[in-house]
Amino acid sequence: MKLQTVARKANSKSEVNKLRREGYIPAVLYTKGKEGETLAVKSAEFGAYLRQVKSGHLPTTKFTLVDDKGHERQVIIKDIQYNVTSYAVTHLDFEELVEDHKINVKVPIECIGAVDCVGIKLGGVLRQVIRHVRVRCLPKDMPSFFELDIKELGLKQSKRLSDIQIPETVRPLVDLHEVVAVIVKR
Repeated sequence: MKLQTVARKANSKSEVNKLRREGYIPAVLYTKGKEGETLAVKSAEFGAYLRQVKSGHLPTTKFTLVDDKGHERQVIIKDIQYNVTSYAVTHLDFEELVEDHKINVKVPIECIGAVDCVGIKLGGVLRQVIRHVRVRCLPKDMPSFFELDIKELGLKQSKRLSDIQIPETVRPLVDLHEVVAVIVKR
């Protein structure tokens, strides 16, 4: 997903508000070992990409920022701020993906096999307690999501983080004994 960026110099509130009125989202690009770079992206363009992203998958979605000189950089979104009443995006923080620097990222967990789940067929309901796992890895090893198969779960049975197949190159930053999903009675 490519986003055109515009460099911005002023950080005053009036300049930022002017940018927003002109249809831009103020943003900051963070690169390891460098000062944060202020820029802006088109609100309509970002909104179109945001609608394509599956719910919960924004932290692992890679964007390509293209500046006015044609220079491209791979980034992920580290923080997103919304307007409290209209839910319009008001600010973005990007982190540049550098090949040899590890990143911390929240990877979504998708429960699969709910249709064939024994506990659900007996009248239970899937309750997903944890929806993301914080991991540390190189950008090339970043998974887009983790799958957790719940097909064989019965009533009052659960799956833990340790049941997820996590690659060797990805290091979880949480306790693997925590419960991710459980089948509960209605």
